[in-house]
Amino acid sequence: MDKHRILILGGTTEARALGEALAGSDLFDTTLSLAGRTADPRQQPVPVRIGGFGGAEGLARYLKEERIDLLVDATHPFAARISRNAAEAAAHGNVPLVALRRPAWERQEGDRWTSVSSVAEAVRRLPSGPTRIFLAIGRQEAYQFSARPEHAYVVRSVDPVTPPLDVPDARYVLACGPFGLEDELDLLKRESIALVVAKNSGGSATYAKIEAARRLSIPVLMVERQEPPGVPSVPTVAAALAHMDHLFSAERKRGV
Repeated sequence: MDKHRILILGGTTEARALGEALAGSDLFDTTLSLAGRTADPRQQPVPVRIGGFGGAEGLARYLKEERIDLLVDATHPFAARISRNAAEAAAHGNVPLVALRRPAWERQEGDRWTSVSSVAEAVRRLPSGPTRIFLAIGRQEAYQFSARPEHAYVVRSVDPVTPPLDVPDARYVLACGPFGLEDELDLLKRESIALVVAKNSGGSATYAKIEAARRLSIPVLMVERQEPPGVPSVPTVAAALAHMDHLFSAERKRGV
C-alpha cells in the first residue's frame, strides 16, 4: 500500500511537532511547507519546501501534481491569506483539509482587554493623547501604526521591521520567544508602557506579556482571530493525528 501524502503548511511550533510525530512513518509521506519569511528557520524533522505557491491556484496545482491526500493548515493563527488560499485550493481539488490551531487565549479576571477585529482597527482605537505603546504583533503589519505618529512605540519582532515605522519615536527589539513573565514585567516597566497591542495567537510561548499586562493593570488592544468558515479545526497535534487516523482508517482496512 502506498503511503498517504501529507502537506503541512507550517511555520509554527505545532507544525514542527506534527512533523516530528510523522517523521519516519510507514503510513505517511510528509512534506512541510514554509513561506520563507523568517531569515534563519530552524531545521525541520521532515522534508521541507520553502516559498509561496502562487496563490490558491498555484497551491491547487501543487496538490494535484504531488497527489496530496491531506492538507494540514498549521500556519500562524493570523496567516489569514494563506489559510484562505488553503481552503480555496483544497475545495477546488477535492483534497481533505484540516486546520491545526492552538486555542485562543481567554480573558482572565483582571485583564483590561479591548477586542478588535484587525490591526487596522487597533490603530483606529489608539488613545487620542501621546502614549507609550508596546507593539507585539510581529513585523508585517507594524507599518500601519505610522498613521499615528503622536505615540511612542516599542516594537518586538523576530526579524527587523523593514521599512521602520515613519514616526519620531520608535524602538525595535529583536527577540524570539518563549518569553518569561519576569522579563516581560521588566520590559513593560522599564519602557513605561501604557498600552499593549497584541494578537490573540494562543499558546504559552508569548502569553507572558498578557499576564504581565494584567499584573501591572495595563490595557491591551487584543486583535482577535478571523478564521475561514467551514474548515474543520483541531487544537493539538494529538487531535490532528487522531483526525488523520480516522480519515484514512477505512482506506487502510480496504487495503487501498
